[in-house]
Amino acid sequence: AREDLIAHGVNVSEVFHYAGGPFNNAVKNPRVDGPDPQGRSYYSFASFEDPDGNSWLLQEITTRLAGREWEQKRARTMDVATLAELLRETSEHHDHYEKTHAEHHWWDWYAPYLSARQNGSSPKEAVAAADRYMEEVFHVPP
Repeated sequence: AREDLIAHGVNVSEVFHYAGGPFNNAVKNPRVDGPDPQGRSYYSFASFEDPDGNSWLLQEITTRLAGREWEQKRARTMDVATLAELLRETSEHHDHYEKTHAEHHWWDWYAPYLSARQNGSSPKEAVAAADRYMEEVFHVPP
């Protein structure tokens, strides 16, 4: 994540850790240059500021603690005919969106719709997911 931010022009600190563990107390737990010497998950950090001056802290997580794992859903594989039908369905639902919303790139709407459908959502749920994505990410007004 640090390298991605730097590649996008963000000024990100060098990696650091805290002498006494992952939480900062400037007196009892000073910041130390470099990653956690034991390579522990949750113990190495980098920081940056956004254009509004808000400070952000990146935390390296290589292994999640029990109960904090993200469920990985993989899109099911499908044959070409099934994919073609899903694209046709997506096109039909996008047609309404395109006629009722501001100008946008069709692929930005298709991607969340297709992803939702491939992960088990109904067409109605997929439309809601795609619409929400366009509003939240691209601020496309109706």
